[in-house]
Amino acid sequence: MTDDPTGTPTRRAALKLLDAVLRRGLPLEAAMDAACGELDRGDDRAFAHAIAAETLRRLPDLDALIDTATERPLPHDAKARFALRIALVQALALNTPHHAAITTVLPLLDGGPRKLVHGVFGTLMKQSATLPDPPRLPETVEKRWTASWGKDAVEAARRSIAAPPPVDLTLKPGLDTALWATRLDGISLAPGHVRIPAGRRIVDLDGYDEGVWWVQDIAASLPARLLASGEGRRALDLCAAPGGKTMQLAANGWAVTAVDLSEPRIERLRENLERTVLTADVVVHDAESFTAPAFDAVLLDAPCSATGIFRRHAEVLYRATPRVISDMHVLQSRLIDHAASLVAPGGTLIYAVCSLEADEGEQIAKGFVARHNADWALDPIVAEDLPAGFAPDKVGRLRVRPGSVAEQGGADGFFIARFRRRS
Repeated sequence: MTDDPTGTPTRRAALKLLDAVLRRGLPLEAAMDAACGELDRGDDRAFAHAIAAETLRRLPDLDALIDTATERPLPHDAKARFALRIALVQALALNTPHHAAITTVLPLLDGGPRKLVHGVFGTLMKQSATLPDPPRLPETVEKRWTASWGKDAVEAARRSIAAPPPVDLTLKPGLDTALWATRLDGISLAPGHVRIPAGRRIVDLDGYDEGVWWVQDIAASLPARLLASGEGRRALDLCAAPGGKTMQLAANGWAVTAVDLSEPRIERLRENLERTVLTADVVVHDAESFTAPAFDAVLLDAPCSATGIFRRHAEVLYRATPRVISDMHVLQSRLIDHAASLVAPGGTLIYAVCSLEADEGEQIAKGFVARHNADWALDPIVAEDLPAGFAPDKVGRLRVRPGSVAEQGGADGFFIARFRRRS
């Protein structure tokens, strides 16, 4: 390993990251520590992450390119295919010199596969190969989303995955939005919201140490925006970590109980509350079995396939299989029923998922009303409840699709429904 070209350990880490995501089904961020263990420098870890993330954004097109240059298709889990993906994405998308892109991956292979990778890469470079713009999504995802949302939404999704999305910040209430947009060199899409370009170091931004804002995609901020000022009333945030909605509710006058089962994510929630000088009763517990006296409002941002965050985490498109979506639907049905049992008469239930799958959004809302129509009714979301660029569907639910606020940088995919318990 000591004779390897400079940069090979970074490519080895990128290969480990891709293996963890595509073969073992791990989230990219969760695989970082193990995959990058031999990298001491932060910039090397960042580049390994960048290689893996860009590969995942462009995987269908990289594989199609590879298949044009081999006599027979390589197995999708073949190490040679992984190495070619890494070399090609560097040369064609990350502006790495061709020589560096290939010489740093060849040590990851031995014998015949090494010769194959060298030959295929050389052939494609001689052909002046390029990647399409915008990238394609996985075929199964394109078919599913075309059926659900139409071809225009799929085209918008392709455009939005082409580059890392901007970063959204939620401000504490009472702050001057225009002033903070100027101070942060950003734009605002709504009161209390600032959008900044991707790539900036969050902890170095103005206002971070003072705790006057937190990172939260604008779509993720909409569920809590649908609740009025708390004025001391009690709210439950189920599946709360890492705490964006908890902080919104606490900052808006609610007495918040935040429940999540994950200890590491709860720790992040506590850190966020401490930095923003906001308070909530934080409970480590399974949301399905949590009990307490009834709340005036319950917000359930349910576990889901997370396909709505594909712009920033492209790996979700490979992890969200039909089986995963089906299993999530079953869990979400149980969770929304339990969440409803914790709402006081006359109270409000907000159901949300960062998913672009109708089975996790519209079908959950429809099934909930069908099961509980004696006690519950949909509380329609109206245009006045939402920032410009977002609109409810014809029955008063919100579906944030690819292409929403596209000219301003887009938004994560989301589904939100608001229900009122009959008194």
